[in-house]
Formats: sequence, structure tokens, C-alpha cells
Amino acid sequence: MEKEMIIGIPRGMSFYSNYPFWYGFFTALGIKIVLSDMTTKQTMSEGSALVVTETCLPIKIYLGHILNLIDKGVKNIFVPSLQSVAPKIYNCSKIRGLPDLVRNVIKADVNIIEPTLDKSAKNQGLYTFLTEAVKPFGITNFDEIKKASKQGWKVYNNFLVMMRAGMSYKKAMNYALQGKVFIESSSNSAPINVALVSHGYNIYDDRACMKIFEKLEKMDVKVYTSLQLTDEQMEEGIASLGQKRYWANEYEMTGTAGHYLKDNKIDGIVTLNAFGCGPDSLMIERITRKAKEANKPLLSLTIDEHTGEAGFITRLEAFIDMLYRKKRSKIINKISISEYDYVPQTNICDSLFVEK
Repeated sequence: MEKEMIIGIPRGMSFYSNYPFWYGFFTALGIKIVLSDMTTKQTMSEGSALVVTETCLPIKIYLGHILNLIDKGVKNIFVPSLQSVAPKIYNCSKIRGLPDLVRNVIKADVNIIEPTLDKSAKNQGLYTFLTEAVKPFGITNFDEIKKASKQGWKVYNNFLVMMRAGMSYKKAMNYALQGKVFIESSSNSAPINVALVSHGYNIYDDRACMKIFEKLEKMDVKVYTSLQLTDEQMEEGIASLGQKRYWANEYEMTGTAGHYLKDNKIDGIVTLNAFGCGPDSLMIERITRKAKEANKPLLSLTIDEHTGEAGFITRLEAFIDMLYRKKRSKIINKISISEYDYVPQTNICDSLFVEK
């Protein structure tokens, strides 16, 4: 009897953007996936204990999820090194060096599966990356790997179709993993529309973002994110801010903000970033200036492991209340009172200037 092939995937970093692909890919090759548990306060504290204070929250959470997988007895843990996603388009240093970081701070008898994706280097394309990912399981047949990748893209594309149709992240993920595509018949409208500009690992981790989607939904706000946009729309968004893409995750930040700043149905922008994130601080500074120029209200929220939920909610509620008041003011100002307009008779005045 063959030994069962098992791979552990932490719920952190690229998981929130790429998991539908990995699910389809690994499952097609007969590799069972074990996920770490949802993020908790313990996940944060255990991960934080392994690194210096200045390390950003997503990395601390990621390390906590690695420890959780180790506690589950998983021996093979998937920690990809995503160097470059396109020629001269790079990830931040922490994402690029993630396998090295994990290996140096976590002392446990586990096998770190660390394929490298570097599209700025020669002979480092997607299939090289995928081959490295499954080589530890003895899978080397290129045709088999290529076929499995198609299954991965199928699941991923189904997920995107549902997200772009307005479905919630959790529902779209659930349907995609079941191999289903379901388009909801009507998209619920709301009095206020807000664009949430952030990375997937910040806003789809309920513990990290303190369930911001649920909070906004209770305020009767419809939320839009980068997953509702195409790459072309985000590329145009970057250009509209006078930028050129350099960071791999700039689509989620500059591109998304640039697009929604031009969208008249969006009443305001909320940016959510982790304290200490260098690339994000640069992008948000640019987004803030452009929001002022476009006269679009913007709220910038910063999170770390010490962020208090009470203060977080207070700032969010105040911002949404301001958007409601601004929208009511616009509606009132649009009320036509033309039937009461008085147009003075000016003929007598005009006659005073007629040359005789």
C-alpha cells in the first residue's frame, strides 16, 4: 500500500489569493491538503514570539500558522518563495525570503517545500515552479504536472468569475472548491458603496481585519475589492495615478485605488495596511494625495497584533456616518426648484444702454 501524500498549507500570505489554484493542482495529483486552523489570538502571539517586534503582522500570523500545522503532525509544509511574478515585478523582501525566515526561526523536524517563482530570471517560469513544488512527492512527469495545472486554473478561474459577479469571498471560495459555479441572480444594492483597498491576507483573515466585511455590512455598506476587477482595470488604475507597476502586489493597492477613485458609484475609499509594511506605506501615501485631488473621502486604517477593536470600530463608524451625511447633502442639493425660480424683467435695463 502506497503512503498517502500530504501537504500542509498555512492560512496566510498568498493563501488568500492563490488557494483555489493550489487546491485544484495538488488534488489533481492525488496530494491531500491539510490547512492550518483559522487565525486566533494564540496564532498571533505564538508567531510574534518568534521574530523581532518590527516584523509586519502578516508574517507573524503566517509563522503562527506554520506552528499550528506542526502541532497537527504535518511533515511537509508548503512555503513558496515568490520572488517575481512578471519581468521586473517583484515581491517584498519578506515574501521573497519566506522559506529562509521559516527555516531559521522554527526549529522542528519538518520538510519545508520551497519552490521558487522568479519570472525576472531565465528558465524560472511557472512550470519550473510547479515541478519543484511536487518533486518531493516523487512526481516528475511533465505532462501530468501540466494537466494538473489546468485543473488548478479551472478552480481559480471559477472562483474569480463568482467574485467578479459580486459574490462574497467565502461563498465564492466554497463553491469553487466544490467544482461549482453559481452566479447570484441579483446583486444587492446599498445606499453607500465603499472600496476596500488592501491585500487579501489583511482583509480576508477575520482575526487580522476584525471582520471588517461584517461590520460594514451591518452599516448597510456594499464593499468592493481588487477581486472584483480585471488585471487590465487595475493596470489602468496604476497608470491613472501616474505610476508604473514595480511591486507584485501593487494591483491590490495602487491599481485598485486608482480604478475606484474614478468610479462615481464609489462613495469612499478605506485602506487597510499592516503596521511596518514599507511598500504599502509608499503606495498609501500616493493614494491619499490622489484621493484629495479627486475629492474622494478616504480612511486609512493600520493594524497590528495590539490593535483594539473598539477604536477600530469607532473610526469606521465615524467615516461611514460622514459618507451618509455627504450623500444626503448631495441628494438635497439636486432637488429641482425651477418652478419657483424668479427671472427678473431686464428689458427696461437693456433700453438704458441703447444708443440713440
